[in-house]
Amino acid sequence: MLAVTAAVLSGCSSGGQGAPLWTAGGSPGASTATAEPSPGTASPGATPDPTASGTASATAPASPGSTASAWKVFTDPAKSVSFDLPEEWIAQSVPPDQGSLPGALKIEVKDAEGGYLATLQTGLPPQPVPACPDDAAKPYVVVSSVPLELPHRGGEGLIDPRVVFRVIQGYKFFGSYGITNMVGGANGKSCGLQNVVRGPEGKGDYSFGDVSALKVFAPDQKVAPVKSFDTLDEAAKYVKQGSEFANVQRMLMSLKVKN
Repeated sequence: MLAVTAAVLSGCSSGGQGAPLWTAGGSPGASTATAEPSPGTASPGATPDPTASGTASATAPASPGSTASAWKVFTDPAKSVSFDLPEEWIAQSVPPDQGSLPGALKIEVKDAEGGYLATLQTGLPPQPVPACPDDAAKPYVVVSSVPLELPHRGGEGLIDPRVVFRVIQGYKFFGSYGITNMVGGANGKSCGLQNVVRGPEGKGDYSFGDVSALKVFAPDQKVAPVKSFDTLDEAAKYVKQGSEFANVQRMLMSLKVKN
């Protein structure tokens, strides 16, 4: 049984309104501090449905995550997207995936040592969410969820965009960060969590995160770049105490997409 306390999930407030680990008003290069979120109930798939959270065992101290001291801005030549990233990180354009819409972009972000962090993709052709039989769905939890202003499409199963970190339970707890405006699943369970924002009609979808969809892995499958944790407490500490997530979260939240 998936069990989490409000302390573990303090990245989400009672309305699913999490707070970033950096000061949103701070300018790149300025010193940053933790915006302390108020404790609350988890919201599965970043929706108001409270049924994803259970009763409680794990906790995580509310320690601040540190962020890079100097930041730069990536903008593509057509100025269709932009985002901030730490000065020493690398943003590199690569060929878009086959089947992407005209004008699509694919930008990979790596750290100073060349370690993979995230991919931004635009012009993704909308894909239906795969069917998820009840006996295949796995429990998941939203550890952090912060509102994000981006052009998007509304409709059934869609919400306002958010930057999220979510974990899904298999033989370990598998965690992923990204942007989404798609409901995770029903009753706190899912076969796969989409790190995708449905774009306005005719513009295609877009994704910015470590993977475009988070799933449960088998013991013989490669997990990276998805994170794996032995406990939910470890996942909460990665979000609340780790500098990597604080920097990634700030980068994802800075994304601007031309409508």
